[in-house]
Amino acid sequence: MRATRRNRPATAVLAAAAASALLLAGCTSGGSPAAGPGATGTPGASAGGSQAAANAAPLQPLPEQTPAALAPYYAQKLDWKACDGEFECAQFKVPLDYAQPAGGDITLAAVRKPATGGTQRIGSLLLNPGGPGGSAVDYLEAVSRGYDPQIRAAYDLVGLDPRGVGRSAPVSCLSGDRMDAYAATDITPDDQAETDALIAADKEFAAACKAKSGAVLGHVSTVEAARDMDVLRALVGDDKLHYLGKSYGTFLGATYAGLFPSRVGRMVLDGAMDPSLDSRAGNRTQAGGFETAWAAFAKDCAKREDCPLGRTEQEIGERLTALFRQIDAKPLPTDSARPLTEAQATTGVIEAMYAEFLWPQLRTALADAVAGDGTALLALSDEYYERAEDGSYPNLMAANMAVNCLDLPAPFTGPEEARAAEADFAAASPHFGRDMAWMALSCAYWPDRPTGQPHTVRAAGAAPIVVVGTTRDPATPYAWAQSLAGQLESGRLITYDGDGHTAYGRRNSCVDGAVNRYLLGGEAPAQGTRCAK
Repeated sequence: MRATRRNRPATAVLAAAAASALLLAGCTSGGSPAAGPGATGTPGASAGGSQAAANAAPLQPLPEQTPAALAPYYAQKLDWKACDGEFECAQFKVPLDYAQPAGGDITLAAVRKPATGGTQRIGSLLLNPGGPGGSAVDYLEAVSRGYDPQIRAAYDLVGLDPRGVGRSAPVSCLSGDRMDAYAATDITPDDQAETDALIAADKEFAAACKAKSGAVLGHVSTVEAARDMDVLRALVGDDKLHYLGKSYGTFLGATYAGLFPSRVGRMVLDGAMDPSLDSRAGNRTQAGGFETAWAAFAKDCAKREDCPLGRTEQEIGERLTALFRQIDAKPLPTDSARPLTEAQATTGVIEAMYAEFLWPQLRTALADAVAGDGTALLALSDEYYERAEDGSYPNLMAANMAVNCLDLPAPFTGPEEARAAEADFAAASPHFGRDMAWMALSCAYWPDRPTGQPHTVRAAGAAPIVVVGTTRDPATPYAWAQSLAGQLESGRLITYDGDGHTAYGRRNSCVDGAVNRYLLGGEAPAQGTRCAK
């Protein structure tokens, strides 16, 4: 598993889930279970998040009046043209560096699905699937038909690839066989040789990013991407930004709210991140989130005849650890020229934690691995990286690393610190903690200095902002949603007691109904709304 803290939300998984679940939104019943700070199972997550929020400085809003130097960008005219069947595409310019607008432009790409009508049009609803690095253009084109018909009638659905992502001045790093090698590199080094190999891989990745991406690499921060969204808001003719963000998209949306509180319209942040955490705390609590998801999978697996790792949760966990060790010692053959390494096996398991519908696939993959065949686990790992059959990769991981390494200082300066943190991370997650500790080392070798710091987002004066948290979310632990909702002056928290990453559009009428009522009528859910699986 190779990404930094804001572990991308598996855009392909989200698209598949949306395609199957959004079509059925509102068809099941919700309830009101109790769910408290410890619901994630992440040790100290809620308390740590609250303490971080108490210590972090708030994000300061920008002046409400647009600076004269930026006026030409806000005065552009979008030329929407038919594309990709039923969609319309457009491009627009933004400054590479908002601090020096005269220093040059970059071009951003957007797509929209015009409102179908039949009800009073509200405006545009900007969507972001997360990442950082997930293409909102690809996401919208994959899932737009799955959104509630009333939402599609009331809003133009709009996807904007953030700067550095997809079609918007994309950053580029490794490709082809070098990316294969990077994904296969051991990220739980047992000796100096393996440590040196990991550092060499991280340095190769960083150097390739700088060589191929140039100046844009230093200007793909979340703050800059949020400012780009405000330009698009103006260009589509909306006084307020209506927004639905998932996973990292919640951090992007919350950043927008912090910078432009008076321009917040109807905003939903699903699978929320906590901006007050530093990289170390974020990686550690996220490891706990994946551990919580694994425990839910193991509990389910123990009840099934086809569970390949045992009949009790403890036995299943122990045999997973043993399997990882076995693969670490000797990678498994697959039906390709690429053997399955421990890093890829871990990534394959992590991929399946994002959504319950992947659990049967994981059981099969683990059964094959136990039998000595790594093909199915490698396929899951490839899904995580969105590796194509021809061996090519999108710029997902390049953008992921670039944004993360700008947004927060690296948690470790070298391997000694990462190794010293292993025990702390393993306490949060016995199965994934070591991986997450060493994964956090990547930004230590990044060529551009970070421009962000941990902060809170208050967004004073903003309209109600709906935050959705899932109690057993693997990638964005529930405690993060609690923390973000508590930071926001107008935050309203919806708790979903369930599994998987993000909640809206997953066939739960309680969550979907509350979000849809808010988006359509502005009716913010009651504070503390709880929904059952």
